[in-house]
Amino acid sequence: MAKHITDDQMKEQRGYIMRLREDNARYAAEYGHTRRALTETYGCQQNENDTERIRGMLRDAGFEFTDDMKNADVVIYNTCAVRENAEQKVFGRLGLLKPVKERRRNMVIGVCGCMVQQEHITEKIKKSHEHVDLIFGTHALYKMPELLYKAINEKKTVVDIAESDGAIAEDMPIMRDDAKKAWVSVMYGCNNFCTYCIVPYVRGRERSREPKAVIAEVKELVKNGCSEISLLGQNVNSYGKDLKTDIDFADLMRMVNDIEGVERIRFMTSHPKDLSDKLINTIAECDKVCKQLHLPFQAGSDRILKQMNRRYTKAEYLAKIEKVKKAVPNISLSTDVIVGFPTETNEDFEETLDVLRKVEFDNIFSFIYSRREGTPAAKLDFVLTDEEIHKNFNRLLEVQNEISLKKNKEYVGRIERILVDGVSKTNPEMLSGRCDSSKIVNFKGTDDLIGKYINVRITEAHTWSLNGEPVKEN
Repeated sequence: MAKHITDDQMKEQRGYIMRLREDNARYAAEYGHTRRALTETYGCQQNENDTERIRGMLRDAGFEFTDDMKNADVVIYNTCAVRENAEQKVFGRLGLLKPVKERRRNMVIGVCGCMVQQEHITEKIKKSHEHVDLIFGTHALYKMPELLYKAINEKKTVVDIAESDGAIAEDMPIMRDDAKKAWVSVMYGCNNFCTYCIVPYVRGRERSREPKAVIAEVKELVKNGCSEISLLGQNVNSYGKDLKTDIDFADLMRMVNDIEGVERIRFMTSHPKDLSDKLINTIAECDKVCKQLHLPFQAGSDRILKQMNRRYTKAEYLAKIEKVKKAVPNISLSTDVIVGFPTETNEDFEETLDVLRKVEFDNIFSFIYSRREGTPAAKLDFVLTDEEIHKNFNRLLEVQNEISLKKNKEYVGRIERILVDGVSKTNPEMLSGRCDSSKIVNFKGTDDLIGKYINVRITEAHTWSLNGEPVKEN
């Protein structure tokens, strides 16, 4: 049974929010404006969801927001530990902030999230970036008001990276940027301990939110105009195993499906070993659940899968995919792939390409293996050279690009229902949205369409997106 942060603990944090608000009022009286905060997020959707809570607490504490570090009074970087590249970006940003902090001594710089939950990273920041004022890990998220208040008023570095299996904090303030779409965390942590992955060490063991808490959050979102709900967890297929109630993820999804006002339901991430027939049938039977599945396979070689501790074989993965395709024809499939796991050979890599060709994913998220200190795989020696790994990575992209374009061409001529997100990132003269399968669709339209569902006829296919034209509805 998951532990929960108590009402008294949450009340204490609300008290610190009020203290920060009073501080900000005094600051505004002296400087002519309230304190401005800048937040940046690195990593997964869980980090994005955590940042929404950070911003909610800052908003309630009276902060305004800015995107310019030179104008920010408080800067908070919410970090990722999964890949080295994300860590280096954060260190680079901290370096850029040093001269800014020298000019503006009252500025508070904070680093939080998975990266600093690792003690060696926190020690590196304390030693090499002495201008950082606040460091807190994933388990101290709910305590941010207290920690920030101390960092502002005590003029010393405040650190809270206490190890914990994690506790669930409900009723935290949250500030979402998108009124129509929302991430809703249903569980936290991971019990799988894949040998390459740092997540269980920085996010703790699996713990599920009570169904009534999830449903209450969704209903509140719907009341405020939200219509697309994405259920979020490190491994949603494990939802409910630690609850006293006999409710699993498929049951929870059906409960969300029954909520009036919800138009679309998405979810991630699923672990192949836990993908049940019950969940597959739920995807097929629930009208609001998008016909889309993200199912990471990571590698095609059974030998590498065993060394990764993935606990399924290539054949078992492919069999599950066939079950999904049979139950949900035309389902959109995506996956994660790691290239260059230390013991991977070129022969092993060919097995990965074989999975791509057999499944024909709509798109993939591919990564070159990144060694993570503290994980079992970090002790393994590489078989392939860096040059060979990058060559294989490029081959992977070539194979997948062909498949993605082929799958997208199948959409040409179809009419797809699109939730319009805003201006296209690739063409500022067009709008952009996503269809049920989560494919990006760009089209000509006016700004009054943003936030609405419209029908779009697909006219052109690209590797990573579709073009279309709005269809007038009767």
